[in-house]
Amino acid sequence: MTVTLITGANKGIGFETAKQLQELGHVVYIGTRDAERGEKAAAALGTRFVQLDVTDDASVNGALATIGSDEGRLDVLVNNAGILGDGTTDGPTALRVFDTNAVGMVRVTEAALPLLRKSSNPNVVTVSSSAGSFWAVNNPDRPEFHLPLALYAASKSAATMLTVQYAKAQPGIKFNALEPGTTATDMTAAFGIGRSPEESARIVVRLATLDPDGPTGTFQDENGELPW
Repeated sequence: MTVTLITGANKGIGFETAKQLQELGHVVYIGTRDAERGEKAAAALGTRFVQLDVTDDASVNGALATIGSDEGRLDVLVNNAGILGDGTTDGPTALRVFDTNAVGMVRVTEAALPLLRKSSNPNVVTVSSSAGSFWAVNNPDRPEFHLPLALYAASKSAATMLTVQYAKAQPGIKFNALEPGTTATDMTAAFGIGRSPEESARIVVRLATLDPDGPTGTFQDENGELPW
């Protein structure tokens, strides 16, 4: 059985990813900051739950310790938790956005590495965004060109670069980042755009189920590798 942890999976793309991987036979752990919402989501899907706040070291370490105790390893980590950080652009907001979208990825990945090294096919997938891509935000034909989310975009650029650097530093583990496509979630409700989370989750699932010889250090969408 493939043991998978998905952060921020009580709704949206994370929830749909958990559902699809559960259907493929993964042992899925939903990691969420809010215990009540996480337990409700896990019960709805038949998955497992760990309390995991990506901005809190003790919470992250406790969650990975629980998985280590229960499973002895981790095969797939999906770094999905993220916030938009729209509204005021100031220091406190910037710290909160980067702490969740970039530093949080580091916290969870570092805590997961010992368990990932025990897997025969370790795989880390990070839900990033083309909003953090020079190519996309400077292309008038792309939706990111018109997206007024400086802090979110910058934090996702950091998440993609962290993916590349982890891939170089950890050659025995696959690290890939993805652009899930414009998706209708709670985060994007104000923009009134996007396809279903179920559809966008499919690329997460594709990267989460790579063979041992699959790619690493890439940034992809549903059509393959993207410029960055």
